[in-house]
Amino acid sequence: MPDITWEDPFCGEGASCFRLGTDPDGNAYFTVAGDEETCLTDSREALRAMILDIKAGKADHLL
Repeated sequence: MPDITWEDPFCGEGASCFRLGTDPDGNAYFTVAGDEETCLTDSREALRAMILDIKAGKADHLL
């Protein structure tokens, strides 16, 4: 496992908590809090694009 720096967990209502992390090579990680060994990874640019799209409401249809 790479050297990942995890942010504090973000929690919604109930137990839906997730964490974001980055490594020194420019990769970004997304996982369920407490299960950091199993995570999705992509570039920081892809994570940034995903967050901006969510903020812009492009995922609202999933709610």
